[in-house]
Amino acid sequence: MRFLLTLALAGVAAACGDDHTHAARDGHDHTHAKREFPTAKLTPPTRPLQWGTLNIIHTTACWLLGHQKTSFPEPNYSGDLGDFASFVAHMKQIAIQKDVDLLLVDSGDLHDGTGLSDGFPPGGVDAHASNQFLKQLPYDVMAIGNHELYNNFAPHLKGRYLTSNVNITIDGVSRPVGSRFAKFKTLKGRQVTALGVLYDFTGNDANTTVQPVADMVKEAWFAEAIKEEPDLFLLTGHMPVSRDDWPLVFDAVRAVHSTTPIIILGGHTHIRDCLQMDGRSMSLESGRYMETVGWMSADLPKPASHHSRHNGDDDHDDKGSSAKNITFSRRYLDPNRVTYEYHTGRGNFSFDTVWGRSITKGLEQLSKTFDLTFQFGVAPHDFTLNQAPYPSENSILSLMTEAMPYSLTVNNSRASNPNIIITNSGSIRFDIYAGPFTKNDQLTASPFADSFLFVTVPSAAANEVLPALNNAGADERRRSLEAELWARGYVETRYREWIGDMYRRDIKQRGEGRRAANNLTLGYVTTDACPGVGDDTPHQPLAFNDVPDFIASAAPDVSDDTLVDLVFVDFIEDQLIEILNSVQSDKVYTTADVSPYTDVLATEILGIYAQHAWN
Repeated sequence: MRFLLTLALAGVAAACGDDHTHAARDGHDHTHAKREFPTAKLTPPTRPLQWGTLNIIHTTACWLLGHQKTSFPEPNYSGDLGDFASFVAHMKQIAIQKDVDLLLVDSGDLHDGTGLSDGFPPGGVDAHASNQFLKQLPYDVMAIGNHELYNNFAPHLKGRYLTSNVNITIDGVSRPVGSRFAKFKTLKGRQVTALGVLYDFTGNDANTTVQPVADMVKEAWFAEAIKEEPDLFLLTGHMPVSRDDWPLVFDAVRAVHSTTPIIILGGHTHIRDCLQMDGRSMSLESGRYMETVGWMSADLPKPASHHSRHNGDDDHDDKGSSAKNITFSRRYLDPNRVTYEYHTGRGNFSFDTVWGRSITKGLEQLSKTFDLTFQFGVAPHDFTLNQAPYPSENSILSLMTEAMPYSLTVNNSRASNPNIIITNSGSIRFDIYAGPFTKNDQLTASPFADSFLFVTVPSAAANEVLPALNNAGADERRRSLEAELWARGYVETRYREWIGDMYRRDIKQRGEGRRAANNLTLGYVTTDACPGVGDDTPHQPLAFNDVPDFIASAAPDVSDDTLVDLVFVDFIEDQLIEILNSVQSDKVYTTADVSPYTDVLATEILGIYAQHAWN
């Protein structure tokens, strides 16, 4: 897979992508009007949201047309951007009625791997059309993710598109992509200082720079930005709230302002997570792929007056209370109409706004324009990443090991040569569900347009490469490899660790007889470091099976000294050559020995195979 910050000199922007086409397993078209009543029975939220004096709706990595397949947990996340827009509009009105602040904030990674952003016709511009819909939402702050540069979001958000440690070089001059920080006042008069931080990402293009967070906090502009005390520091960014560098930013602010409220909104690891670094702060991460809408509330003191702030009085209007712990709440919402209607107090026929409906209709038309419903074939059953063991007939990784030899050798002059084809399991981003397999599904499951290379080696050596890649030698070497992949944008290790722990906790609880048998649907069951229950809707966790980091097609039945084509995705070229040299000593291989194998890209493998096998 490829994780690149893409240059956008022509006003290109990255955007939320559509997850699945409207075609359900029954082959029927589920238009917006028809799906006002969900196609599956959804569990409603368990209790109303807790509102504070300041409230935040948080998103990260959203998919514009929602999750429209009928296999659970997909129906949990079936709300589209139009539904979300209506939800935001109603929540904004509720905030006015309650006389409180409500902010809408995004933490980046709105691009890659979905039809509306990646499925544009030849000659089009990546995500340009889909961005026009995302830009209609009233975001107060957005931060850059490792998948995108938002050259046209920066002017649209008028200083609120934050790229504190990300620069782009244009005409020889390095400058921030957006704004390093923003200072603004909420509707209720609270002064906010906001920053937007990207984790220490190294997979960016040559014309961009991502400054390490440890260096960013030493910059003169950073010191100047945090010098004046606001009512709230809002630190958003594409960086996980646990096991990463937010403490560096937090501590730098705390060194200057020991009691000022701090809210951190993170991302990147695709998990639901929450922690508190002290009693006057909260950090929240809101999942992946618009499978979660995050909610945070805080009972903040009344806004400090401009006069007191500039006369050295760092106490707020609530005298004597500035150092007391703040009451926070957090919730992880399943983005569907049942959730949205519950929390807005609306019904099916009073929920939609004209604005929301227009967004949905526009997205559906864009889907038709991009021909995202083009059908390659009909998947005979669900193929999943972790619910089914690997290898098995229900594993999407097993499907890939079968699909690669066919799809990569069609019309290939080297088809008659024996081969072993290797790719990383992280190149598969999402499950395939039974029913029509469309262009949109292809882009969702395998979004990374990597190419395939090959090197000719003796069969004995080729057969040693896959085990060595997965073992990666000693533990120290494996940790080094994982750190390298993390820096280049690979997040599946953290996500799979999270959902694996979720499943194992559930198994343990069932063994101890503590889980109620109440017909829960499949979904996330979150355990985090914040008090209370974070999930808005109760679920039973999905089954989880570990999968290898790398997979390969079946080895050919040839003698050890037979030369075979060792084919591999270009993303792992350096690692593979290193491994190849470690498993044999007959020759020292270099990139000079490597050649292109086919014009077929990784994104095309499943579609080619589906046309062959699923019709």
